[in-house]
Amino acid sequence: MDIEEIKKDFPLLVNSPITYLDSGATTQKPIQVINAVKEFYEKYNSNPHRGAYSLSVEATEVYENTRTKIANFINAKHSEEIIFTKNATEALNLIAYSYGLNNLKKDDEVVISIMEHHSNLVPWQKVTKTTGSKLNYMYINDEYEIPNEEIEKKITNKTKIVGIAHISNVLGTINNIKKIIKYAHKNGAIVIIDCSQSIAHMKIDVQELDADFIVFSGHKMLSPLGIGVLYGKSNILNKMTPFLMGGDMIEYVYEQETTFAPLPNKFEAGTQNVEGVVGLGAAIDYIENIGYNKIQELEKEIISYARQKLSKLDYIKLYLTPNEESHSAVISFNIIGIHPHDVASILDSQGVCIRSGNHCAQPLMRFLGIDSTCRASFYFYNTKEDVDKLIMALNKAYDMFKKYI
Repeated sequence: MDIEEIKKDFPLLVNSPITYLDSGATTQKPIQVINAVKEFYEKYNSNPHRGAYSLSVEATEVYENTRTKIANFINAKHSEEIIFTKNATEALNLIAYSYGLNNLKKDDEVVISIMEHHSNLVPWQKVTKTTGSKLNYMYINDEYEIPNEEIEKKITNKTKIVGIAHISNVLGTINNIKKIIKYAHKNGAIVIIDCSQSIAHMKIDVQELDADFIVFSGHKMLSPLGIGVLYGKSNILNKMTPFLMGGDMIEYVYEQETTFAPLPNKFEAGTQNVEGVVGLGAAIDYIENIGYNKIQELEKEIISYARQKLSKLDYIKLYLTPNEESHSAVISFNIIGIHPHDVASILDSQGVCIRSGNHCAQPLMRFLGIDSTCRASFYFYNTKEDVDKLIMALNKAYDMFKKYI
């Protein structure tokens, strides 16, 4: 299957003349995912776990079969270790409030990286302030990587929780999570991996990693918006209290007391985004049909080409590691002297879609001494022609502003 054949599966890319380079924010959706959601509403629309009638039973089977599919996809031991959320942000908040608040004590430490998305940073600010624990950061070097010395310096026997993005949503740096997990466990800490930027591009095996928690958002891996996943080891999840309370997460409710349902139900209060779950299942089928090896082959060619072309523009400042092996599909840059929002607006006038701003990573921006960047993020449906259009649009933007710089 070549890239032009793949691109035909994406209606928006077929029907629109745009060059879409914002897959780090959300990927486009293949027709197979769109049709799966449509089929659910046409054939199975009912509330899972609520009715004794056959339609509700069928909806429950669709919902729970997808949970099993996801467990197999990431090689979880048990399907009940898969908790559906609306996105990675909700999953991270669930961990912070259900685990962090109940397990952190005064003078304990939480360690995260300076690269974290706000969703893996702001909740820990609140939880550490509430519990009297301390929030520490692992910082990056001049090559935009966390050096081993920083890992070993910041993670100590006082550390109880480590949170780390597998891949930075700003820099595209692939962090050494195996080293971090091993070192954190050696010091008695649990580890949370934010796989939002990685799971669309590479195989995640939670048992091989020995991660305690991982989170990801479906919409960054071809599924509909509004569906996310929290994986947690069952022995940890079973000890945690629910984050949200209400329907279907209970066992028995009395006037003054309530007992909670077993995993995974106790963390899934209320009616869930069932069509999102169905769409996520279809997205997994699509990814597995192409295969991660093919996805990485296609991406490597495009990213290498983009790095090469962008590095030749002397008016561009690139924020990426020189080591291509530790860099993923995100490229942040600035046209020196021009605000990223202006650059993005001009590129939009040329039909090129990129992200501009702080990318929900203000502490990282401050550490780098900048306010914001332009960000082009690629996926396997992008082509060298997309890169060429990006370069032409950047040249136009520079030509418009160079006399004012």
